[in-house]
Amino acid sequence: MKKLLCVLLTLLLCTGCAAPTKKPPETSPTIQTTAPTEATSAPTEPTTAPTEPAEPEPPTLLDLLTTAIRPVGSTMYIWGGGWNEEDTGAGIEATTLGLPRRWANFARQQFPDYDYKNTRYQIHDGLDCSGYLGWAVYNTLETEDGRPGYVYKATHMARILAELGLGDYIPAKSMDRWLPGDLMSMEGHCWLVVGQCADGSVLLLHASPPGVIFSGTKRPDGSPSDATRLASEIMAEHFPQWHASYPDYARSHEYLTKSSALRWNDATLPDPHGLRSMTAQEILALLFPTT
Repeated sequence: MKKLLCVLLTLLLCTGCAAPTKKPPETSPTIQTTAPTEATSAPTEPTTAPTEPAEPEPPTLLDLLTTAIRPVGSTMYIWGGGWNEEDTGAGIEATTLGLPRRWANFARQQFPDYDYKNTRYQIHDGLDCSGYLGWAVYNTLETEDGRPGYVYKATHMARILAELGLGDYIPAKSMDRWLPGDLMSMEGHCWLVVGQCADGSVLLLHASPPGVIFSGTKRPDGSPSDATRLASEIMAEHFPQWHASYPDYARSHEYLTKSSALRWNDATLPDPHGLRSMTAQEILALLFPTT
């Protein structure tokens, strides 16, 4: 009996001496080796500089002639047209970009017996010679309304524009050729060269009674020339209604012998199209391209 009690006591003591269960080793916290990502990324810098707006192309001699034909066959000759009320310089039409509808509306109301002497100083209804060239120059050189204009007395217009630095002044006695775009002044009148023909005659643009038209200079003996023929053909083809009412486009040879010139410099009106080496016929092909 004593032996049995000893065995039971021994078993109980051994069970209490069981080895304790080991705890798993603690793990060290993870150390972040890269910088944390921002919630919003910084804006990406542009890889190239922003493109600058292109500089507008400078006006050319071709632009001057293209502009000058816009009132042809739709604008009457008005004494004082293009001038201001004070008759001291450019009026509102000659310092405004575009072609006023009023000019064409007035022209449509006229008849073949139109006499400019009956419409003197109706300055908003049409153009006189210097008002016309002033309008054409402004609409070629300027890009906004209301700047100082280019309307001067016809006799002195070429010289004054040269004094403004727009080109060279060539007196009548020194003229031996007439180049496209030359702005010409003679006593009481001014006009614009379109081109010279093989026979020496000149095709021109001007405001001359009854209105804004192409004209051609006659031969020295007063007979018709290549330029007078060209002027008549171009008016008949492109301005037929005007041509039917006002068919005379011949002008005296004295236009060539008594007119001084403003010849534009390249800084003001360059000639990238080579007009100065073209005949009048070749220039007309540029002004009135066929499709």
